[in-house]
Amino acid sequence: MDYSELSMHPDLAKGVQDAGYVTCMPVQAAVFPHAFEGEDIYAQSQTGTGKTAAFLVSIFQRIMSDSASRHRKVLILAPTRELAVQIEEEAKTLGKHLPVTIGSFYGGVAYGPQLDMLRDNVQMIIGTPGRIIDLVQQGKMLLRDVGFLVVDEADRMFDMGFIDDLRKLLRYLPQPKERQTFLFSATLNFRIKNLAWEYMDEPKEIVIEAETVTVDLVTQELYHVGSDEKFRVLLGVLARDKPSSALIFCNQKFMAEEISRRLGINGYECEYIMGDLPQAKRLQVIERLKAGKLSMLVATDVAARGLDVEALDLVVNYDVPMDPESYVHRIGRTARAGASGKAVTLACEKFVYGLPAIEKYIEAKIPVCPVTDELFGEDKSAGIRFGHSHDRARPGSDRGAGHGGSSYRGGRGGQGDRRGYGDRGPRRGPSDRAQPQRSPAPRQKAAPQAGAPRPAQQGGRDPYAMSSEERMRRYKDKYAGGQSDRGQEQGRSAEGQQRQGQQARSQQRQGQPRRQGQQPSQGQAQRQQPRQGQRPAQQGARPQGDRPKAGKPQVNKPQAGKPQAGKPQAGQDRRQAKPGLIDKIKRALGFGKRADD
Repeated sequence: MDYSELSMHPDLAKGVQDAGYVTCMPVQAAVFPHAFEGEDIYAQSQTGTGKTAAFLVSIFQRIMSDSASRHRKVLILAPTRELAVQIEEEAKTLGKHLPVTIGSFYGGVAYGPQLDMLRDNVQMIIGTPGRIIDLVQQGKMLLRDVGFLVVDEADRMFDMGFIDDLRKLLRYLPQPKERQTFLFSATLNFRIKNLAWEYMDEPKEIVIEAETVTVDLVTQELYHVGSDEKFRVLLGVLARDKPSSALIFCNQKFMAEEISRRLGINGYECEYIMGDLPQAKRLQVIERLKAGKLSMLVATDVAARGLDVEALDLVVNYDVPMDPESYVHRIGRTARAGASGKAVTLACEKFVYGLPAIEKYIEAKIPVCPVTDELFGEDKSAGIRFGHSHDRARPGSDRGAGHGGSSYRGGRGGQGDRRGYGDRGPRRGPSDRAQPQRSPAPRQKAAPQAGAPRPAQQGGRDPYAMSSEERMRRYKDKYAGGQSDRGQEQGRSAEGQQRQGQQARSQQRQGQPRRQGQQPSQGQAQRQQPRQGQRPAQQGARPQGDRPKAGKPQVNKPQAGKPQAGKPQAGQDRRQAKPGLIDKIKRALGFGKRADD
């Protein structure tokens, strides 16, 4: 079927003619009859089969032919930024003569231009789920007027974890019966069909077999090599085939950067793109590749679904993809719109385990080619160690000093060190290394020698340098009197203590007279003072404390030079507290001993 046979709007036909479309691709011929009638469609179609033009031409035709859909908005969701940009460019080409405003919305760029397009009431919105949800939650984008919804690469959205964001976004849209929905996927598994049945209105299923579109049109080669030989085999393949344009895929981001720099050392003009690369840089590299100014590009699977390069001669799978669908998407870069191409896969011991699933998925065995000595190219980057973007020296540092550009020492021949540690300058010998600083260990005090005098403590208060009498005097000054009562001050003078004792004795004289030579101690005298609100002790009550031994008369003889610990008189309170710690210390030091002890 040709486009001239379709009853399209004249302005749309001009855009299709400007784009160079003459014959409809299989997926386009199957989609147009149902889409022009306003039916929902979910289709299985690989990349490079013309599915982008299929839903764009269908939407433009509906907008121009149906008056009810003339001002309805269009929402097109893509999993990657590159794919969103590609759809935007093709939409501007096809809708060049139509009064439909087009804009793309994705992360990694400023909000300003995108907000300006929303204020201008852009009609066709093309973007990634993350930025669309961000703008909707901010209240900057309204989706209640959406009349057309397109979910492109739905299987890729599942793989990238966008399915939850997609379901959340669909809740902001009108009901399925109030809009026309298109869903395209490389595979129609149960998850995709469940999504279609849930958010579409009686959709039509269209299946385009992948083998007849891409796999059969691609010449495939498989080489079993070791991981340390892969780069040399890659150089041999490039030298043998001499492609004018080539796309090399890796499974790891840091390896994409390393291979690109190694190819540059070996004389190939090469760039790389990956998820961590700024969006402006990624778009710049893709534009150079499409314009023919760049002949070789190293990429991860992020770019596998967003590149549309005409006449791509060679695709190299430097690593075997772990997902079988990713293999079909990779090699589909070289067989665009029915053209033929070539795909080379290098299977090493690390990623070879994904090969059986790929051959089962495409239902064919990939031809295995022998690795001969002529296939090993000379690697000028052998022995160079590469630091990656996260390991580069910051401005003003001497990290990597003495080495130009991105070359580093070390690494394994032909492959380099994959750990990505940058060079840290010239190697230093053991004598040049800075010794670790250790905190000085605390000094241990030396044991005093026998007969040597002990050193006096700070302030001259070493108790071991005093005589026993001096120590006793200091204990007396520190502990005698007032320590049993916590409310009294410490360090009270001896004169004040004596005055308190005299006051206590005068109060005791009002009761029974004391025995001759018996005086209460300072602590006991203070305890004998009745507290406020406490009933005074009864007369004639038997005192507590030290009792006289049975059979011996109690005779108190005063000792010269030592204070006499007084015995409580009769009539003292029976509820008097037991001797405290201070009293025991005084008796241990000899202050309160009786004469008969």
